[in-house]
Formats: sequence, structure tokens, C-alpha cells
Amino acid sequence: MRILVVGAGAIGGYFGGRLLAAGRDVTFLVRPRRAELLAQGGVVVRSQLGDLDLPNPPTVTADGIRDSFDLIILSCKAYDLDGAIEAIAPAVGPETSILPLLNGMAHIDRLVERFGEKPVLGGLCVISTSLAQDGHIIHHNDLHFLAFGERDGSVSYRTEAVAAELGLGGFDVKLSTEILQGMWEKWVFIANAAGITCLMRAAAGDIAAAGGNYLTIALLEECRTIATRSGFPPSEESIERARKMFTEAGSPLMASMLRDVERGGPIEAEPIIGDLLRRGGDPEDYPLLRIVNVHLKAYEARRAREGSAAG
Repeated sequence: MRILVVGAGAIGGYFGGRLLAAGRDVTFLVRPRRAELLAQGGVVVRSQLGDLDLPNPPTVTADGIRDSFDLIILSCKAYDLDGAIEAIAPAVGPETSILPLLNGMAHIDRLVERFGEKPVLGGLCVISTSLAQDGHIIHHNDLHFLAFGERDGSVSYRTEAVAAELGLGGFDVKLSTEILQGMWEKWVFIANAAGITCLMRAAAGDIAAAGGNYLTIALLEECRTIATRSGFPPSEESIERARKMFTEAGSPLMASMLRDVERGGPIEAEPIIGDLLRRGGDPEDYPLLRIVNVHLKAYEARRAREGSAAG
């Protein structure tokens, strides 16, 4: 199976690197500068589950794609999605499967709009990774889970083939018949994590120490209400797990979006917070989520203004 991994950053580099190390036919679709860095230093992963040092991995830039791939793993940030869609277009053939690992649901709509219903799978990953300044991928815990499936809940020949291929990568894989439910449950978790830690500019444990758990729980309930109204009520198990993680004393839990804010970088506010709020119906029903949305939009406005002034 020919696999194209879009990006060789913290997510794509990790899962693609594991597959490449297992002898799978993996090519990384990267920008020219990243291609140069990979040619010099390779894909390097530092993980308690096993380090990887993969010199000179196969790469291709957007203008170098000449034929289609069997599987495209899409691991870009939401703000890079439009560019990624155009970049992968020459790689999408009649039998290509596209496995996106983005958060939220808006990317599914965009992919279906561009490529049709058939190629687009549902997918999610549970992992904590970051890209160090030297380009190394740092795996921060012992979770490296990837779930995917047909969006209609069926099990098909192609998903069984993809599961068999991914299963050789040394990470945890699940072929799910309820992948949209899983994506919504992760969306609720991510929206709550991003919302409360960005709003308070603090880790979950710090918010708990300040007596703010009531805000954390209230925001979680707003996110759960939207998922339920959208037809995907989160399981009690997933809500209880989230509640415990967010309110535990001393918890270091901090959304990657907060790290992006602290370094002054771009953020995925619209697909994670804005789109969720829009899907909930009357915004007046979600006062905390509305505050979070304005807070993040204000950050983006300031970032754009200061960027324009610097330019």
C-alpha cells in the first residue's frame, strides 16, 4: 500500500515515521524547506515507547506528485487545510482513501466538497507530541492511538486493508464502526481543554487551585449540550473522564492551542470553537463558549494587526 503522509511534523512525522520504520511504503508530502531539513537530519522521534532515527526519508513536494496513492494521511493544522487540499489533489485517484486526523468536523465538509463522499474516511488520533526547535518530534506520554472508519459505520474491504497496514506501525489502531461518535467526543474534549486553558491562560491544575473548577465543568456541559443536539451525545464515560482530567489538583493538562497563543502563533480557533458554537443553535444558550470565542477572535485580531504593522 502506497501511503502519502501530509506533513512531517509532530503528528504526521510520528505516525508516518512509525510506519516507515516498520518497512511500509511511506512518502512525506512536505514544503521545500522541510524536505531539505529531512534530507539533512531525517525523521527523529524521541519517545518512551521507542526512539526513531530515520535518515533521508522519502519526501515529495506538491509540484512533484505524478501519480495517485492508496492512502493519504492528512495531519495538517486546520489553518493549512486549503493549501493541503490543493497539494494532495494530484495524489487522489479513483481508489484513494483519505484519512484526516484534524479536530472538529469542518474539515470533513471541505474534503467531501473537493473530492466527493467516497474517498473521505473519518479519523482521529490521541497523542501528545510537539516539534522541537531542532526538528525532532517529542512524544510526551505513552499514548499513540489512531482510530478511523467509514463515516456511515460500515466495515469495508478498504478499511480492513487500511487497518491491516496501519496495524504494522507499532502504534495502537482501531477500525471503528462509530467513528463520527468518537470524533465528536474528542471534539468536546478538545474544545473544553482549549477553551478553559486559553481563557484562563493556565493549566487545568492551576485553574483548579484558583477555585475555577465550576467554570471548567460549566464549559464542558455547554460543549456536551451541542454534541447532543447535533445527534452525537457523548458517553457518560467520556464526560466523566474529561471532568476528572480537567479538575484534578495539580493537573498539568494544557491545550496545545494555549501553547500556540503563548508563542504568538496561529491557532485553530474557528474549527474547534467557532464551528462548534455555530452548530449549537441559539448562541445565547452557551455564554461561556461565546466568551471563549470572542477571547480567541480578539487574540487573532491583535495578531493580524501587529503582523500588518510589522510588515
